[in-house]
Amino acid sequence: MITIAVDAMGGDHAPRPEVEGSVLAAREFGVRVLLVGQPAALRPELAKHADPNAHIEIIPANEVITMEDHPAQAFRRKKDSSVHVAARLVRDGKADGMVSAGNTGAVMTVARFTLGTLPSVDRMALAAPFPNAKGGVSVLLDVGANVDSKPEHLEQFAVMGEIYYRVTFGSRRPRVGLLSVGEEEIKGNELTREVYNRLKESPIHFVGNVEGGDLFSGDVDVIVCDGFVGNIALKICEGLAVQIFGLLKKSLKSSLASQFGSWFSRDAFRGVRKRIDYTEYGGAPLLGVRGVCVIGHGRSNANAVKNAIRVAAGLARARLNEKIKSELSAVVARA
Repeated sequence: MITIAVDAMGGDHAPRPEVEGSVLAAREFGVRVLLVGQPAALRPELAKHADPNAHIEIIPANEVITMEDHPAQAFRRKKDSSVHVAARLVRDGKADGMVSAGNTGAVMTVARFTLGTLPSVDRMALAAPFPNAKGGVSVLLDVGANVDSKPEHLEQFAVMGEIYYRVTFGSRRPRVGLLSVGEEEIKGNELTREVYNRLKESPIHFVGNVEGGDLFSGDVDVIVCDGFVGNIALKICEGLAVQIFGLLKKSLKSSLASQFGSWFSRDAFRGVRKRIDYTEYGGAPLLGVRGVCVIGHGRSNANAVKNAIRVAAGLARARLNEKIKSELSAVVARA
């Protein structure tokens, strides 16, 4: 049975959604969940979802890293935080992966120094999946693990992202694009032009530069960029989606058609909202660390936590890190 350690104290509304999501995941996916946090806060929440068939265990952790904590300081000073304990469970082989909706910088710092990185990996990368116009899923990375990157780092991101896409979404040969200011090879800054040349010689299916408008087209499966650009792009997309659906909701409520019971419009609205709902994707895997680590949104609800556990369990079953270690080492050797 796959075992996932869940940082039950990290999210904005912890521990309620973490506990409920863990119970749902244990019930639906047949995984064992280790709820890491303060027992006095976890036990009452767990009692609300009593399920004798759910494989859930509480692992004590006395400290909590908040969103206001500086990542490096929290790493050094809060050694008994729920994030630290969850990472140590993975490091020591007591869990196959970890999930946290806590302070992203702190989670990455703890994972980096507690778990370490895989051979041939210089920088970790956060990979964010999102729906595209063709009904599939595209992945953008890095979306925040690094604000400054070198060409070799983006080359590693491309290889790790391509492997992650194959493992998760079943494509035998994902199309990989480089986010730039134009499709032509000569477009971009010094970094993207150098990365373009590297990816052109790599074994992955590199389709060239893509622009911001191509993110949701579905013409490319994996989009590579540095973490500074990727995080801004991700936050813009999240904010735009919220605003668009707010406008659509108002429009449906006020339109004459909805007043006469246009169930088709309402069903279509619900269907589209479910397609782009971030909670359905769970979280962003932190690629390149020795172990599975999935980082969720701070405001993750129970559905998001449940799906983050599903993602972590799937990556553990697929032995993602073994594939990254093998294939990335071959790329580095060839270079």
